[in-house]
Amino acid sequence: MKRNRFTFTPKLLVNSLLAVGTVAATTILLALFGRDMLGEAVIALLYLVPVAWSANKWGQLPGISAALTAALAFDFLFIPPFYTFAIARLEGWLVLAIFLAVAILVVGRIQDSLTKAREAVFMYELSSALTGLRTQEAVAHTVAKQLQQLFQADLVNVIFYNGNPSQSIIASEPGDIKEKDRPDRVLPLLNSWGLAGEIQIWRGIFVNLPSEDSRLLQNFASQTARALERTRPDEAKK
Repeated sequence: MKRNRFTFTPKLLVNSLLAVGTVAATTILLALFGRDMLGEAVIALLYLVPVAWSANKWGQLPGISAALTAALAFDFLFIPPFYTFAIARLEGWLVLAIFLAVAILVVGRIQDSLTKAREAVFMYELSSALTGLRTQEAVAHTVAKQLQQLFQADLVNVIFYNGNPSQSIIASEPGDIKEKDRPDRVLPLLNSWGLAGEIQIWRGIFVNLPSEDSRLLQNFASQTARALERTRPDEAKK
């Protein structure tokens, strides 16, 4: 079951409102300086500051919210005719269109850079946590804990079949919560002998989950499968 990456959560809504607030504060400062002093080009560049800052601090949707708010404020206050969303000149349409396109591009580039940086940090943390573990039970519990903390998930199960369903290893985080409905994400654990198990994730209310085919979740599954194979008992390897 896949969810839209922009599923609204309380945290996402608050961050989007904060992003709109940064644009409103910028608008007040620009209005104090005045249209005649700054000019449309400078105002457009200055509006990119809260857009970029919001995207960097709160993520893509707040960044887009800031960009749209900035475009509306720019049109209403600084593009003739003033104090209306109507645009009288072709030049005004071009300025607004270019500003909005650049703002959305800035948000996208910032989000891509942040996503890659976060994924690198998450994978390093997982690799470090798995280093030195000697049992499959320890691997399963470590991965479940890492994923639950990373995504603030309601529940994470790491299941390793161990060649016999009756002897499966199941690690759950948090350990005191029972399964409910179907998991939002199911990641198969594949290694040299085939399907070794799976990771089940139930989404929390504050953090959206990546899609099952995202690079981050696929890397988590791959790292987990390798760690399970590395810690497989010697007699099972024969």
